[in-house]
Amino acid sequence: MKKPLVLILSGDGINCQNETAWAFNLAGAVSHCVHVNDLLENPDMLLSYHGMAFPGGFSFGDELGSGQLLAIKMKNRLKAVLDEAVKRKMPMIGICNGLQVLTKLGLLPDWNQERTVAMAHNRQGHFIDQWVEMKALKSRCIWTQGIEDQTVSVPVRHGEGRFTFTPGSEEKVYQQLKDNGQIVFRYNEDINGSYDQIAGICDPTGMILGLMPHPEAVLYQATLPAKSLSPLDTTWAMKIFENAVTTMTKQMEKL
Repeated sequence: MKKPLVLILSGDGINCQNETAWAFNLAGAVSHCVHVNDLLENPDMLLSYHGMAFPGGFSFGDELGSGQLLAIKMKNRLKAVLDEAVKRKMPMIGICNGLQVLTKLGLLPDWNQERTVAMAHNRQGHFIDQWVEMKALKSRCIWTQGIEDQTVSVPVRHGEGRFTFTPGSEEKVYQQLKDNGQIVFRYNEDINGSYDQIAGICDPTGMILGLMPHPEAVLYQATLPAKSLSPLDTTWAMKIFENAVTTMTKQMEKL
């Protein structure tokens, strides 16, 4: 059976592309790390893929804000092709800096509406690098099917990871996301001041997921803080990538 192809964005300070590519390959896809400039020179390239990932890192050194310059660089040149990808319901994921780019591009929380979500500086005013626990909520997200209601351990490493909403409309925006099943992950504790301790959201189709923690960094039991008798067994995080590959495969079969 033909394997789905996943475009993994790289370059300009992105530095988690190899781990992300490995996760998709392990889940049964074929991943290609593509430099941002190559994609900008040939935007239609994206439509030859079945999925896309915006990995973590520090694009442009977080100048002018995390993900800001990369989003500006991509937005005008890729708007048409991203519009087509959304129409095709292409699975996409943005992790940490990748989530920041997704929100600034407008892919989250809804490509077809005005931006209502932004990622702000952590309330404590400094970068955090630690293990946290979060819960996968029941949602419309295709990436988390089968792990809903699970509490999982995952690393975070960010300085601007606080979910904020349109000033003056915070509760309205939050309630819309909640009612629409777009809140996907919630921290067990308040780690950075994020609204309602939100750690990740999806778009209205459930195909586009963005989260601040790093699932690609915790694929094996050996990477968890607690010791395991089966260190090479995969963790809950593997299910995220397997779900996406399953969805891409089903989409390919319908073509």
